Amino acid sequence: MRALAGFIMRGRMQATLVVAGAAAMPLLFWLSAAAGSLVLLRRGLGDAMGIVLWALLPAAAWWFFGEPRTLLVLVGTLGLALVLRSSLSWRRTLLCSVALGLVYGVALGMLFGAPIEALAGELRKLLPQMLQGVHQSLSVDEQARLEGMVAPVLTGLLAALLQIASLLSLVLGRYWQAALYNPGGFGHEFRALRLPPVMAFGLLAGMLLGPNLGVQLAMLTPLCSVPLAFAGVALIHGLVAQGRLGRFWLVGLYVTLLLFMQLIYPLLVVVAIVDSLFDFRRRPGRKNGPDAPNGEG
Repeated sequence: MRALAGFIMRGRMQATLVVAGAAAMPLLFWLSAAAGSLVLLRRGLGDAMGIVLWALLPAAAWWFFGEPRTLLVLVGTLGLALVLRSSLSWRRTLLCSVALGLVYGVALGMLFGAPIEALAGELRKLLPQMLQGVHQSLSVDEQARLEGMVAPVLTGLLAALLQIASLLSLVLGRYWQAALYNPGGFGHEFRALRLPPVMAFGLLAGMLLGPNLGVQLAMLTPLCSVPLAFAGVALIHGLVAQGRLGRFWLVGLYVTLLLFMQLIYPLLVVVAIVDSLFDFRRRPGRKNGPDAPNGEG
């Protein structure tokens, strides 16, 4: 992967070939977004735009044929990369990813409103079985409200997947940047990521209170969980690097995420919230502060 990053940064033609070529290939939209974010992080928006414009052509073609992920993730990742480059803060970037997720949710609702509503209709039929006796104990108004939130939550889940894809593409681009120009810098940067209590509990409030502010805002529940989950993963990496946890914890983390995401993902959210209060990494190695990027911005 480092060799690919070196090829991208060798010149404008090479970067255009990777960014546009990956955008044209099925299921490689994440590689196009990562390569574009690498160019933006290293050379700035001006140089990146001349390259990314070529990738917008195949991305727009995919959109025309009913596949919006390429364009959405490419543009979204570049937006997050611009935030990271200008602010030098992963915290702010993660927070902006929630707003990006809302944009994704609106776009998906406009493009796939009918299929999402059809799937939501099938899920509504299964609610009494899924919730067993709880559903019957609700009043008629509460049941209607619960059923009304199914479609927004589904939209939010789909938007959260695109949000995660954009963040992972940015992580890859930032890793490439550090590998080329500051080896080891990204690892230190990511392991030090920790959300302050105000931000962590603000995201928790968005998860819990969003549905009460309006049925459509139920999509905030999955979107606000993404920054917390990323912070939880960063905490595990940080504790392993400090020697407080064995390396098998990282293997176990990613294996269980793949196999039991519905159980591990909420646990990561809870761990990130607790860490925002107690800062489990504060004693050893705090020379560069909790949010000082060393990925060579």
